[in-house]
Amino acid sequence: MIVEMRTYKLKPGKRAEFLEIFRTRSVPAHDEIGMKILGPFLSIEDPDTFFFMRGFPDLASREPMKAKFYEGELWKRELENLLMPMIEKYDVVLVDDPEEKIRW
Repeated sequence: MIVEMRTYKLKPGKRAEFLEIFRTRSVPAHDEIGMKILGPFLSIEDPDTFFFMRGFPDLASREPMKAKFYEGELWKRELENLLMPMIEKYDVVLVDDPEEKIRW
């Protein structure tokens, strides 16, 4: 399994709003495509930061699955315009979970 470990730094005071949209709209859409989401995990030290992991069956499926989400109607017509303005920056680290120790 391939896992993206994602860190989001949001604009001040936007975390609760972002996470509500993320949980109710984005996570179900990811699930429909077959991308697994673990989290979000809230930073204790920074009220504007959170983390989550996004899983893919293998490296070959990662780009097509991401394309299906980011080129889809939900992202293009709704989520991109809602979520992107709230993000100050984000980082992604790609890791392999060869023994599939992460339990979704």
